[in-house]
Amino acid sequence: MAAIGVHFGYTCACVAIFKDGRADVVANDAGDRVTPAVVAYRDTEQIVGIAAKQGRIRNAANTVVKVKQILGRSFDDPEAQKHLAESKCPVINKDKKPRYEIDMGDVTKIVSPEEVAKLVFHKMKETAQSALGSDITDAVITVPFEFGEMQKNALRQAAEGAGFSVLRLIHEPSAALLAYGIGQDSPTGKSHVLVYKLGGTSLTVTVMEVNSGMYRVLATHTDHSIGGDGFTQALAQYLAAEFKKSYKHDVTGNPRAMMKLMNSADVAKHTLSTLGSSNCFVDSLYDGMDFDCNVSRARFELLCSSLFNKSIQPIKALLEQVGLSSSDISKVVLCGGSARIPKLQQMIQDLFPDVELLSSIPPDEVIPVGAAIEAGILLGRESSALDQDSITVDCCARDILVKEADDSGADVYTVLFPSGTPLPARRQHTLHGPGSLSSICMELYQSQAHNNTPQEKVAQIVLNNLEPKEENHDIVTVVTMKRDGSLHVTCTEQGSGKSEAVTVAVAS
Repeated sequence: MAAIGVHFGYTCACVAIFKDGRADVVANDAGDRVTPAVVAYRDTEQIVGIAAKQGRIRNAANTVVKVKQILGRSFDDPEAQKHLAESKCPVINKDKKPRYEIDMGDVTKIVSPEEVAKLVFHKMKETAQSALGSDITDAVITVPFEFGEMQKNALRQAAEGAGFSVLRLIHEPSAALLAYGIGQDSPTGKSHVLVYKLGGTSLTVTVMEVNSGMYRVLATHTDHSIGGDGFTQALAQYLAAEFKKSYKHDVTGNPRAMMKLMNSADVAKHTLSTLGSSNCFVDSLYDGMDFDCNVSRARFELLCSSLFNKSIQPIKALLEQVGLSSSDISKVVLCGGSARIPKLQQMIQDLFPDVELLSSIPPDEVIPVGAAIEAGILLGRESSALDQDSITVDCCARDILVKEADDSGADVYTVLFPSGTPLPARRQHTLHGPGSLSSICMELYQSQAHNNTPQEKVAQIVLNNLEPKEENHDIVTVVTMKRDGSLHVTCTEQGSGKSEAVTVAVAS
C-alpha cells in the first residue's frame, strides 16, 4: 500500500510518500527535499526546479514563478493584477483569463497557469515514483484554507493533467495536524492548536479546535505582504549596500545584478537557520567585479527585526478574535520554510512559554507529510467525491483495544478507538517489552457492544528475532481504521527498525 501527498506552495513544492504505515518526504533528482516551483521555457524544453530558478538571471522573461498566485483566477482579480505587476514573464489578457507570453524565438507561445502548474506536479510525480520504484498515482493535494472553488478546481485539474489520481484536496492546516498525529493519538477530549505557516510569499495563522480526532477551523488569517522573500530582499539590499561601500558602484538599479544578489541572499538565509554565519560570494556581480561578503546570524536578525515583528503580530489578534489566551493553546505547529528561522521560533515560544512548539518535522515538510498520511488513510475508501451536498461520517461501532501487561504481569487493555470514533482514523501507540525477549506479541481486541469488556481478538502481530538488549524494546504500533471498518496494523521495533504489518476486516 503506497500513496502520495503533495504540497504545491507559492514558491516551492514538496512531495511525501506513504508506505508501510509511515510518511516520508523524498528528494528530487538534485538531492533536494524541496523543489522551487519555478518553470523555465527554452527553445526545445521546459525546466522545473532549482535549475530554472538559477537560470532566471539569463532567462527572466521566459521563467514563470509564483504561478499559484493566479491559478484559477480571472485577469481582473486583484491577486492576478498583483502577479502581473511583479512578474518578469509577460502576462496578457486572453478571454478574461491571465496567460503567460513565452518567447520561443521564431514564435510566441501562450501558456496558461494550469499548464505551468501541471509541469510542477509532473516533477513531483516523477520524484515520488523514482523513490517508490513503481507507477503509484494515488495522491492527496493540499490547498490553502482561503482557496475558493475555482482555485481548488484549477489545482485539481493541473494535478490530474500531470497523471495524479486525486483522492482528496486537504486544507494545509489540517495536513499539518495530521503530520504530528494531533487528535489521532488521544481518542477523547477537546483542545486548541495554533498552526503557524510562514512560506515564501505569505503568512497564515490558523486556530483549530481538535475534538475526538476531528478538526475544526475557528479562525484563520492570511497576509500576502509577509514571507520569506521579504527576508531575502532585506538581505540582498544589505549586500548591495556593502558592495557600494567597497566598490563605489550602486547596483540596485541593475536587475541582473540584483537577481544575482537575491540568489546569494536566499542561500545565505537558509544557511543562517543552522549556522552562525554565511559567506555570500557572487561571481562577476558588476562590470567583471566579484563580490565576497560574510553575514552573521545576528546581522541578519537585525536587518529583518521589523519583518519578524510583523510576522508575529497576527497571532495575538487572532487569539483575541476567537476569545482565547495563549494558555488555552495546547500545541503550536510550525510550517513553511521561513518558520525554520531560529529567531522567529524564539519569538513564538516567548508568546507561548508553557506550550509545546512542534518543529521536529522540518517546517517546510510538515504539510506534505500530513497529506501523505491522509492519502494512506483514504486508500481503502470507495468514493472520494468532494462535491456532495451532505457529508456522512462513518463511525466504528465497537471499542478497539490493545492488550498489554502491567508491571505485575496482569493484562491491561487500552482503548485505541472508542465506539463512535469518526472514520477513517489513525492511532499510534508504543508498547514496551523487556529487552531480554527475542519476540514480542501485540494483540488487538474488539469489545462487546455497549461494554468495554474485550470479547474477540481481531489481530495479532508477532515480532520475532529481536536482538537482546539491556533497555526495553520499544514497539511503535500504528493502527489505521478505514471507513469500511477494516484495520491496517504496523508494528516497528524502534532500535532495529524491524517491522511487521497486517490488514484485517472488523465487523464494526
